[in-house]
Amino acid sequence: MALHDAAWHDAQYNNRARVPEAGTLLLPRWAAASALARERMTCVLDEVYGSEPGETLDVFPARSDGAPVLVFVHGGWWRALDKSDHSFVAPAFVQAGAMVVVPNYVLCPAVSIEQIALQTTRALAWAWRNAPRYGGSRSRIVVAGHSAGGHLAAMLLACRWKMVADDLPPRLVHGALSISGVFDLEPIRQTPFLAPDLQLTPAAGRRLSPAFFPRPRGPLAALVGGLESEEFIRQNQLIRDQWGPSTVPVCEALPGLNHFTVLHDLVDPAGRAHAHALRLLGLDARA
Repeated sequence: MALHDAAWHDAQYNNRARVPEAGTLLLPRWAAASALARERMTCVLDEVYGSEPGETLDVFPARSDGAPVLVFVHGGWWRALDKSDHSFVAPAFVQAGAMVVVPNYVLCPAVSIEQIALQTTRALAWAWRNAPRYGGSRSRIVVAGHSAGGHLAAMLLACRWKMVADDLPPRLVHGALSISGVFDLEPIRQTPFLAPDLQLTPAAGRRLSPAFFPRPRGPLAALVGGLESEEFIRQNQLIRDQWGPSTVPVCEALPGLNHFTVLHDLVDPAGRAHAHALRLLGLDARA
């Protein structure tokens, strides 16, 4: 990758600056829709999945037993937002026949990205152990994530689960969906508005870049908004280039969508991201 200056990195990766209505309109809309989802749906909030403060998750039970499980990992550059901002993901997928889990994790700079990745492995272990209590099937757990959550989804797909706990299966994650994910953290390390909170060293950036991991079994669906920055579109293509089309069978830029509205496509039953999620969950009649 060619060398670029600090201003270029900020312009490429500061999505709130690129989409001015994010803070005034879109994120408040997410929070309002999420509050409504919690009010109207059956849900179990703040289940504890680990021993550290903040290791909690929300569960939206399936309507019948044996349902696939969607675990949605929120974004915010590992340093912002909350599971409570993302309950709006649940209604469409519960309606389609899934159980939905939305975990929290402690935010940078209180912890490192590496610690967050380990937290999410504990959340997935909790989902595997407890899915039957909420109508879910252990055999079909799919991780979806947005932005930093897309990075974590790829990390979880590549996880060696027997190193997390002896009782876990070798392949706990059936498949993953990354929406606007980042897979090479070196340019993130060089982005000024993020650097103070993330505190990435060159070695940590390399160690935490899924693009340079051994190729997992997959499948990973990699999606990005067609209106996103050149870097986000490059990152989305990078994971296909590095892991190959057999592991990343889906690699698409969705026309007309920015870094925030691309998540609306996930919860729209007519959306392309929604259709890809249903295929991974085994809920798409066309699959």
